[in-house]
Amino acid sequence: MSAADTPQLKHSPSLTTRELDAVNDVLEDVKSEAHFHGKSTPDITLTHSVDVGTPPAAFGAGGPMLKQFDQSNATSRMISQASTPPRSVVGIGGKVAKPDYSEAKIVLAMVGLPARGKSYLSNKLMRYLKWLEYDVKVFNVGQLRRSRARQKAQQSGKREDHTAPYFSHDNVEATRARDQLATDSLEMLIQWLKEGGNVGIHDATNSTVSRRQKIVDRVSREKGIVVIFLESECDDPAIIAANVALKVSSGDPDYKDMSRDEAKRDFERRIREYEAVYETITEPHLSYLRIKNVGSQVTLCHIHGYLQSRIAFYLMNLHLKPRSIFFSRHGESQFNVEGLIGGDSPLSERGMRYANALPALITDNIGDAPLTVWTSTLTRTIQTAEQLPYPKLTWKSLDELDAGVCDGMTYEEIEHAYPDDFANRDEDKFNYRYRGGESYRDVVQRLEPVIMELERQENILIIGHQAILRCLYAYFHDLPQADLPYIKIPLHTVIKLTPKAYGCDEERYTLPIGAVDTHRPKPKAGSHGALPVHHSTAREYYAKDG
Repeated sequence: MSAADTPQLKHSPSLTTRELDAVNDVLEDVKSEAHFHGKSTPDITLTHSVDVGTPPAAFGAGGPMLKQFDQSNATSRMISQASTPPRSVVGIGGKVAKPDYSEAKIVLAMVGLPARGKSYLSNKLMRYLKWLEYDVKVFNVGQLRRSRARQKAQQSGKREDHTAPYFSHDNVEATRARDQLATDSLEMLIQWLKEGGNVGIHDATNSTVSRRQKIVDRVSREKGIVVIFLESECDDPAIIAANVALKVSSGDPDYKDMSRDEAKRDFERRIREYEAVYETITEPHLSYLRIKNVGSQVTLCHIHGYLQSRIAFYLMNLHLKPRSIFFSRHGESQFNVEGLIGGDSPLSERGMRYANALPALITDNIGDAPLTVWTSTLTRTIQTAEQLPYPKLTWKSLDELDAGVCDGMTYEEIEHAYPDDFANRDEDKFNYRYRGGESYRDVVQRLEPVIMELERQENILIIGHQAILRCLYAYFHDLPQADLPYIKIPLHTVIKLTPKAYGCDEERYTLPIGAVDTHRPKPKAGSHGALPVHHSTAREYYAKDG
């Protein structure tokens, strides 16, 4: 072997006396802190060794000193650097800034006949992107039409006729009025984007080549705004019939004084009026997605960039099959009883009783339908699922929010040891990140693959943790981030969500097995501080502005 082939030993540069003294000071602080909490710590001393570049095993990944060492003042670990500006948040953690999406500006224009699921897709997409903290708004032309008609009726006392003839292409006056509504809606959307929005959804039929070209021409005049089209095509008679039935039975003001049969006939005639002039997207220069039968077939054309690709991938995973999604926290754990956060403790005696009772509750509810159980990798969720007679899948992404150096502490200990950070977390719980751990915002990001798979699947039971289920629950109910960390997800309770066209129905089943209450109220929110559980699956028929 030549000298060139001989492996060379690399020696880390020796630490200076000043550096070693500072590290020893850190270790003394760590030992004092551990003694304060009654915790043992390895006896470790650093010396002037040639091998100082290799840390003792206790400081390695997963070593017992890693988290304790990280508690120490940051400046003690940067002694060889120039002076560092003080941190804005002192202590164990900090606040995570919202991602900067200011450059993301998209007009997403829906295309499709009535009763083809356009509003369903637009509302699902809005909920998903808002959960990821994009600023998204749906501009529904039908809602704008009804709102303006209602306003005119209130002023004049005369109600406009918006039955099927109003939607005929041969009705020149009505066609002109509908074109103006679409134009006004687009103008409001563009103005909203210019004021800071990210994705504006133009929910209309946009059913002809000329209408779509008008949108392209108008958006092209705005710097930094792009347009993509989303066409919802459907030739499944069952889906169309279900959408028609939903339309005529859900309180649409267009059919206020009609019987259900009359409304059905009129709406089917409206569809035929649109079919007479409908032109599917064939324009080769457009950026578009075409979704057939809500997910059975997807066509993409000129989809570029991160956000457009993210939108496309999400929409490709949707389906309309009836299903239920069950959420349950693990049974009560030993750490729950002791008031400790995090950890990987086993179930308590009451938690085991819940695990034994859970199979009967689930099978009574689901019957013979197939079901898959998802758990985290932590002991308490796996124990809770052990007796369930269904296929099981373990997700690392479903592990509880990582409390970092606070893992295994009580809230009282955290408040005593780190009062500034305890206050900061109470002030902004969604954005607060534990030192060496996570924030709720971090958890939302790591749960995105779980959401994608949930949208693909049918009946799922997730046995998870409080923070994880809060994040998933907020997605399905379109709850704001500020409220997310305070959603009440009690132990020994099963939450059943049934997705509908415009939201989720919810049922809760609480087993009569006692458990501690781990819910921490929102500061200054009264004696309880839990968000009330009331969610609407009704469609909105009037615009909130315009």
